[in-house]
Amino acid sequence: MGSRGVRAAAAQQAIEGLRELAGAGLTAEAVFRRADELLREVLAYDAVCWHTADPATGLVNSVLSDDLSLDSFEEAVRLEVWTDDPATFPKIRRSGVRAETLSRVTQGRPERAVRYREQIVPAGFGDEMRAAFDAHGGMWGCAAFMRAPDRGPFLGRQRQLADTAARHLGNALRASHLPPGGEAVGGAGVDAGPAVVVLGASNRLLAVSGPAEDLLARLADPSRTSLGLPTAFAMAAEHARRTACGLPVPQSKIRIQARDGRWYVLHASPLQGSAAGEVTVVAAPATPADAMPLYLSAYGLTAREQEVALLLVRGCDTRDVSRLLAMKPYTVQDHLKSVFAKAGVASRRELIARIMLGGGH
Repeated sequence: MGSRGVRAAAAQQAIEGLRELAGAGLTAEAVFRRADELLREVLAYDAVCWHTADPATGLVNSVLSDDLSLDSFEEAVRLEVWTDDPATFPKIRRSGVRAETLSRVTQGRPERAVRYREQIVPAGFGDEMRAAFDAHGGMWGCAAFMRAPDRGPFLGRQRQLADTAARHLGNALRASHLPPGGEAVGGAGVDAGPAVVVLGASNRLLAVSGPAEDLLARLADPSRTSLGLPTAFAMAAEHARRTACGLPVPQSKIRIQARDGRWYVLHASPLQGSAAGEVTVVAAPATPADAMPLYLSAYGLTAREQEVALLLVRGCDTRDVSRLLAMKPYTVQDHLKSVFAKAGVASRRELIARIMLGGGH
């Protein structure tokens, strides 16, 4: 077998390994670490930074990297939110592909990108390839792959492989957001109420409410960063500052799931009458309206199946669903069978209990 055949066989083996991750019951961190084992050689990268994301908005809410120094991570957050660079994660999602390289999108002139000049080159790297891990309409995570300058830019076949890998990683991360064992988690403790933190201009922690200390620990990133608090809080704060400047943002809130399976929603706003740049971030348990669509998406339900399931939660019967969604009753029943199978339940009552408790209520 020639070198091309060997590369193709290695790439196929990596993809098969990634496909299996969706049914492995792994945490997001374990998904990333296994993906690194499968992809590092075939994508030929020297460093990678993995992120989970709010699936509804695509906003990054955690970071994991064993390769990169995160001693100036506040600068990376600032660049991510404020810089209109080529090949940002939102632009990749809108482009219709799942993976893109900085060299390709800049037509061989990566120095056009602020991120390249201020972050990638100082860290000792050349080309960067980014991938967005979408599945069932949500972006569950993303990654940035970097390689040493002397290795040249990423090749077209490597970008195509990353594009295929991203689809399987989206499914694996979606599955990782299910409660452990597929069981409801609503009884796993009692929340002490909203947690409040105050962040300075560089997103360093200035003050916390009592419940915030415990929540900050439960939402901590897999990798330690210079921020000293979860990435989601800094991202929420930076987007609040953009809003205050009259600039567009995907949404004013960020959702994040704790290790116990509960969803939380972070709202941020500039602190009035304080030093410039200070922001208050309030983290509260997700309401059913916030949590249920994410929970249903995590089960892999299609958009239509989610509509059917949400109507059931609101107390609608088959006839109501048929009328409200302009479906034939037998079509509704077909959707219900698929919903039950994906959620691992046998009845509407069990489905409603699973959804309500799965959202942390």
